[in-house]
Amino acid sequence: MALSDADVQKQIKHMMAFIEQEANEKAEEIDAKAEEEFNIEKGRLVQQQRLKIMEYYEKKEKQVELQKKIQSSNMLNQARLKVLKVREDHVRNVLEEARKRLGEVTNNSAKYKEILSTLILQALYQLFESNVSVRCRAQDKSLVESVFSETAATYKTNTGKDINLKIDNENPLPADTTGGVDLVAHQGKIRICNTLEARLELIAQQLVPEIRTALFGRNVNRKFND
Repeated sequence: MALSDADVQKQIKHMMAFIEQEANEKAEEIDAKAEEEFNIEKGRLVQQQRLKIMEYYEKKEKQVELQKKIQSSNMLNQARLKVLKVREDHVRNVLEEARKRLGEVTNNSAKYKEILSTLILQALYQLFESNVSVRCRAQDKSLVESVFSETAATYKTNTGKDINLKIDNENPLPADTTGGVDLVAHQGKIRICNTLEARLELIAQQLVPEIRTALFGRNVNRKFND
């Protein structure tokens, strides 16, 4: 049975409506899929950037923490150095005070004469020479010469050797020297310094650890003394 034009038109419209509906549904499906993929990609990018930001600030935080530790260590070291300097200055002040008091011994002629004899003998035992020049302060010349005879006798008794002692008038010790003597032999090629300052320095090197302990107490972190 032949279809009329109206029936053909109706079927065509029906088919067009069906195709349009399918096209709309497909378009909605594609749109929904695109939206889903967009949200997934957006989420991935956001998370990726979030991780980068977290990593960046975590790195910055570590750098700041490291810098704080370095600054703290530097400040602590500077504080320790200042403490050590103050302590060393105090030790030097103690030694300087000892030097001043040591110079006072020269005011007691009898005591100083005994010390001079001992200092000369100590140096003679080290030199072990027959002809020795003695350098002293100009103000000590007479006192030093007065111990030559007794000192030479003691030296001979102990060593069996004669000794010729004389004052070196051309090279006296500076007037600001605390006291004591220098002994030289062989035209000054051999010299033994036995001034009071030299003896104090020698004793100080041995006693500085004890002086520190007496002033500041024992350092619990120190395994060995100087």
